Amino acid sequence: MSVAEKISSFTERQDSLNRHYLEVPEDAWITDHARALPSEKKDPVHGAIEMANSVGPHHQHGIHSAVGGDQDAPNPGDYLCAGLAACLHSTLRMVAERLGVTILNSEVMAKAQVDVRGALMVDASVPVGFQRLHCDVSLEVPADTGQRTIKTLMAGAEHCCIVFQTLQGGTKVTTDWRIDQIS
Repeated sequence: MSVAEKISSFTERQDSLNRHYLEVPEDAWITDHARALPSEKKDPVHGAIEMANSVGPHHQHGIHSAVGGDQDAPNPGDYLCAGLAACLHSTLRMVAERLGVTILNSEVMAKAQVDVRGALMVDASVPVGFQRLHCDVSLEVPADTGQRTIKTLMAGAEHCCIVFQTLQGGTKVTTDWRIDQIS
């Protein structure tokens, strides 16, 4: 399949979904999920992640050395950054496709910064959670791409990126606990 056929196919697929979701809005609701499992190392600083749409082995994770881990595997903050980078990068490319903008090259680097004193209960005035998230986007487009089009692309990518908007909006997180006490 040629690039032009893929573009046409993608646009047709999204147009079809748009029409369907206008008629049946409840079909637009999706659920993504991941499950954390203990690792084979049987210690508190290692584990495995099973992702909903993942095929193959589990993804290993560790804990950052700043909170007592070994820092020998991606940590949860790395996975948060990966989700943000992947979503913004994909959204950028999809919006470019819709606008007819040719992307010659692109890359998104997401960074998250946290003062871990809050998580370690060293200083109660320090909030628990990342205090700063930042994305560096490198984008190469043809020289004849207009500035207005580039601004529309940038704004559209940020506006339509689900992970970006979720993090910016501070979505409420809830927890259900099931405790089995075994004797």
